[in-house]
Amino acid sequence: MHRRSTRSARITEWVVKSTLIGCASFSIFVTLSIVVLLSKETLTFFSKPEVTVSDFFLGTQWTPLLGNEKHYGIWPLICGTMYVTVVAMSLALPLGLVTAVYLSEYASGRIRAFLKPVLEILAGIPTVVYGLFALIFITPTLKFAFDPLSEMAGGKGFEAQNVLSAGIAVGILCLPIVSSLCEDALRAVPTGLRDGAYGLGGTKFDVTVRVVLPAALSGIISSFLLAVARAVGETMVVALAAGNIARLTADPRVSAQTMTGLIAQMAKGDIDHQGAQYYSAYAVAAVLFLMTLSLTLIGHWIRQRFREAYE
Repeated sequence: MHRRSTRSARITEWVVKSTLIGCASFSIFVTLSIVVLLSKETLTFFSKPEVTVSDFFLGTQWTPLLGNEKHYGIWPLICGTMYVTVVAMSLALPLGLVTAVYLSEYASGRIRAFLKPVLEILAGIPTVVYGLFALIFITPTLKFAFDPLSEMAGGKGFEAQNVLSAGIAVGILCLPIVSSLCEDALRAVPTGLRDGAYGLGGTKFDVTVRVVLPAALSGIISSFLLAVARAVGETMVVALAAGNIARLTADPRVSAQTMTGLIAQMAKGDIDHQGAQYYSAYAVAAVLFLMTLSLTLIGHWIRQRFREAYE
């Protein structure tokens, strides 16, 4: 009987181990397949006679459909992506961190039980809904609030699609990510550190700012970088709310195209699937992949470098 149970346990352990190895191998296979596909199609893009590496990486015009005046400079797309991301993070990072601190250190059990599901609902809303929300609520609100001032100053108002409304919508989208991950990092700080600080006469605010936040710093920074990567890779919101005009601009009232918006436009557009316009989406996707990969690696390094070890 004992021998049979031992054999059964070994078989179960082998099955579990094999399943885990299979899942890990599948993940690696998918990642490598994406890298190979992007590399192959990107090389095809650069092999086109109208495309040059210098124009792609240094050019400031993205006009792939203008007849003989085609340009494939990626900087307008990168700047549009970064502009939306900066606006989004200006909203999501401070609000998410403050929300996490409140839930972890100040909120009662009843309030926390109410707010956590609300944040989870925000995280579960489809991104297309955020895009429509930007179009039918955020942009009209911005136009109502600021267009009269712009007209009095002799300027123009908000366009129907604009960077600011898209950034606000993406910021709301990233808010649950920041608050949830930051709260996990804060709650992972040992209770003994808090008790020791209270024993030395610290107030709730002192303990939170001088003990808990520094101890959870690596997790907080990692959550920030993960939110940035999420904002950079967002597609549906910016495709609906940011616009499809690739240009260098510092005006948040006008439209600007992001890298993901361009990829979506090329994927659904009626263009030659053997031309440079089609393959340009893969080159942009490769740059986007490298950007998000870099953010992920930096976040991992920060987490390992500044992680606090407690005994």
